[in-house]
Amino acid sequence: MPTTEVILTEKIPSLGAEADVVKVKRGYARNLLIPTGKALEVTPVTLRRLNQLKVKRAEREARELNEAQDLARRINKLKIVVTLETGEGGKAFGSVTTKDLADRIKAELGVEIDRHRIDLERPIKNTGPHEVPIKLHGDVVAKLDVTVKSATGEEKAAEGAAAAAGSAEAQKSDKPEKGGFKAKVKAKHAK
Repeated sequence: MPTTEVILTEKIPSLGAEADVVKVKRGYARNLLIPTGKALEVTPVTLRRLNQLKVKRAEREARELNEAQDLARRINKLKIVVTLETGEGGKAFGSVTTKDLADRIKAELGVEIDRHRIDLERPIKNTGPHEVPIKLHGDVVAKLDVTVKSATGEEKAAEGAAAAAGSAEAQKSDKPEKGGFKAKVKAKHAK
């Protein structure tokens, strides 16, 4: 298929950034890129405009880098505590995924981060502290401190305290506790 060279006027993820001269299929350039203003044909006039596009690209990249560094400082200060249900052996019934972390960051900082930027090899299934890297920019990586706690350990401690308090009250009262078995009413089925 015939190809042609075009100068990109904005960043296109599959092709390149502003001021890049790329080869694309002629139909793609003629039907999409040039009519929408995303690219210019390579001519002597447009080659002179190339310097303006390079300045625009440098400003955009500097702005993105500053924003990423600012966000990285905020994320590095953030400490997230997640509670998971665990069994008797300490094995978690659930896990902490990149989506969970992205939602928590959005709730804490008010900034939405793409979950694909969170570099988590596999979901977190064990308790304790974890350090999760987040790729915000090509040159900027933030470290998020995540502490996973067991929910069942806290519940068992609370149940143990409640049971101890209940047995202490039972010993103080003179009346024996009413206990026993109550029969459940059987459901009548229509035939």
